[in-house]
This record gives sequence, structure tokens and C-alpha cells, in this order.
Amino acid sequence: MGTASSSPLARLGLPTPLLPAPSRSKWLGVAALGLTAVALGAMAWRHARPKRRRRLQQVGTVAQLWIYPIKSCKGVAVNAAECTLMGLRSGHLRDRFWLVIKEDGHTVTARQEPRLVLVSITYEKNCLIFNAPGMEQLVLPSKPPSMNSIHDCRIFGMDIQGRDCGDEVAQWFTSFLKTEPYRLVQFDMKMKARASKNLFPVPVPKYQVAYPDSSPLMILSEASLADLNTRLEKKIKMEQFRPNIVVKGCEAFEEDTWDELLIGGVEMRKVLACPRCIMTTVDPDTGVIDRKEPLETLKSYRLCEPSEHHIYKTSPLFGVYFSVEKIGSLQVGDPVYRMV
Repeated sequence: MGTASSSPLARLGLPTPLLPAPSRSKWLGVAALGLTAVALGAMAWRHARPKRRRRLQQVGTVAQLWIYPIKSCKGVAVNAAECTLMGLRSGHLRDRFWLVIKEDGHTVTARQEPRLVLVSITYEKNCLIFNAPGMEQLVLPSKPPSMNSIHDCRIFGMDIQGRDCGDEVAQWFTSFLKTEPYRLVQFDMKMKARASKNLFPVPVPKYQVAYPDSSPLMILSEASLADLNTRLEKKIKMEQFRPNIVVKGCEAFEEDTWDELLIGGVEMRKVLACPRCIMTTVDPDTGVIDRKEPLETLKSYRLCEPSEHHIYKTSPLFGVYFSVEKIGSLQVGDPVYRMV
């Protein structure tokens, strides 16, 4: 056997008890195995722990939460919501899960029919309640019968399906818009959603959406709107930009710098900035499309960098698209944390 000075305990600077040779041999073997296990455990811990610990930095507070059940119609303000991988949800009320289409399946939005923004929706007892100027109130079950037909629809050149919501609501929209026959369809989770890889000309996080333009969530700050209003003759409302989450307590356009966020139990990742179109020129109170403001003013100071022109082209940027990395719930008043 080796001397005490060569034992594992001696190498650690600890005294070695004097034991009979057979006992000392057995004891030293156990000690060596124990030290080996400790060393291997330490190595495993160092390998398993994250290389970087993310720090939470509060950048604002949730001021408003909005769900837009029907694409281009009025939003529903909620105090709390569940955030799914496909966007905000409150009960059966889901963000942009309903869509107005022409009889050939092509999408109709406020870009073509600006008076759609005058259609308001409330939710009671598993029903959507529709109201619009000059129209009788219409009550529609939140889920259409399974025997209703399925339409092949088109959103910005991409195929997606929707289940018909019935003749009564189709006639209601047709009578209100007074241009041509329309149908209302609803997305079903069994249907194939639109994949993010097909929505942008550059790589983005992997996710799916039903009828939103581009992402499950769009975030905008009160400060950014206030900054824009200092440059406009006629002040505009937040509703004109249709965000899902409105943040207060940050600087104007600070949301441009947020890559990863934690709000309530929800983790989000930035997709891209939100490029703005003629939809922003529709007055949410009158349903009149201006075709100029606030788009022209935004173009004067919110265009992308030349290196990003292939993504955004000449569209000004206002707000930020986010994907959902971890589902959970959130509510008005929640701190907004940037994960650094």
C-alpha cells in the first residue's frame, strides 16, 4: 500500500486516521470512489447549467390588452387574457380567428371595405354579439355547426381554410357593406395554419398564425403614439394601429430594441418591426379612409435602414411583431420585463 502522504485525504490536506492495513485499504477505496463521484457531479453541473443567466430588466407596464376577433373589425379590450402560441384568448374569444371573405374565398379587410372597422363585437354566454351603424344587433354562436361547409380562403396570396358561419351573418355583413355578397368564416384548430417561414423574405422564429397579417402578437407603446401625435395636425387613437399589447412607462420607440420579453407568465421573442400600410389611414370612428395620414408622416421619419429595404421596402415601421415562446396568462398592470 502507499503511504499516508499519497492518500486522497492527504492530498486534500486532511489528516489520515491510522487504521489496520486491511481496513485502511478498504476505506481508502471508498474515499476514492466518493471523490470521483463528486468530481464527476461538478463537471456535469458545469456542463448542464446555462452558459448565460438572463437578467430581467423592467422596461414598462401593460396598459391595454386587445383581442380582434374578426379581422379588420373593432377590437375587444380585456383586462386579462391567456396567451396561446397563436395569440391572445379570452374564453372562446380568440384574436383574428374570424374572417370576412368574398364568395370566391378572397379575404376582405378594411383596406378594401373601410367600414368594417365600425363593426363592434361583444362576447356573452358563448356567443358573439355584432353591432354596426344602421344594423339590427346579431347574435352568433361562438362555434359554427360542424356540418357547415369549409371554404378555401386566400390571405395575401396564401391558402388557408375557414368554416362558414351561416347565412344569417353572411347576409348581415352583405347588407351592411352594400357592395357585394360576403361570407364570415372561422378558423378551426384542426385546420392547417399559415407558417411563419412563408410570411417573410428572411428567416424568423418558427410559429403559426390563423388570420393575422404576420404574427401572433403586436406590441406598441403609448410613448410612440404620443411622439407621432406631436407631428400630426389631427391627433389619432391607438385603435388606428390595432396592437394586442400596449405598453406604458417606456421611451418612444423603445420597443424597437426589445428582443425577448417576459410579461406575466408569457415569454415572447421579437420577429420583426411592423411595417405599416394604408390600413392605418382608416378612421376607426367614422370608417372613412384618408389614404394619407398618418402614413405620410410616418414615412418622413420611420423608414427602415437601407440594409433592411429588402424586408420592409417603403413601408414605415411602427410597433413590433412578437412570437410566443412560452404560453401563459397576462393582465393589465403586469410589469414588462426585457430578458437580457
